[in-house]
Amino acid sequence: VERSRGLGDVYKRQLVELAQKNAKMVLAQDREKIKREEGRTIGALKEIEQLLDMKGLNRVEAYDISNTSGFESVGSMIVYENGRPKRNDYRKFRIKTVQGPNDYASMEEVLTRRFTHESDPEKKEYDSFGKLPDLIMMDGGRGQVNIALGVLEKLDLDIPVCGMVKDDRHRTRGLYYNNVEILIDRDSEGFKLITRVQDEAHRFAIEYHRSLRSKDQV
Repeated sequence: VERSRGLGDVYKRQLVELAQKNAKMVLAQDREKIKREEGRTIGALKEIEQLLDMKGLNRVEAYDISNTSGFESVGSMIVYENGRPKRNDYRKFRIKTVQGPNDYASMEEVLTRRFTHESDPEKKEYDSFGKLPDLIMMDGGRGQVNIALGVLEKLDLDIPVCGMVKDDRHRTRGLYYNNVEILIDRDSEGFKLITRVQDEAHRFAIEYHRSLRSKDQV
């Protein structure tokens, strides 16, 4: 009996040791996962801050235009906070004042509507517009950036604007900011975040455009 009790105690002690070992392993894995996630979100934002010589970067808004030869032009607005998409704040715009494939004029309408709604507290359906971005990211270079800066100047708003520039293969190449193109290390988390933002703005605009085309065809 005594021998059985001794063996039972040893077995229990081994179970406790095994449980402790497993707990430490899981904790280490969780810490590593959290560390990687912080690197690709908050860490990536920090890298973009350094590239643009900014501080306090949190909310980023990105815009894109989609159409087929000017048919059913639409605009998309996506939002990232703390390096993560905030989908409840995404917005779609059906272009109302522009005829034909004019991306610059369409973007001017989208940005004007977005920031005019932001300043009108009576339009409660646009509550998500009540928070200004720390940075606006345009899907393009100098031309798109200048459109955004022009709208902000008219509305007396001071918000940094940069362009997400693509190469000849339509891949993200760098940022256009303060009249300078900034090349970015393609392996950096900041570059990967910029690519995700650009792809998400494009995806959201394309999906809305396709839905409108489908309705018209029906």
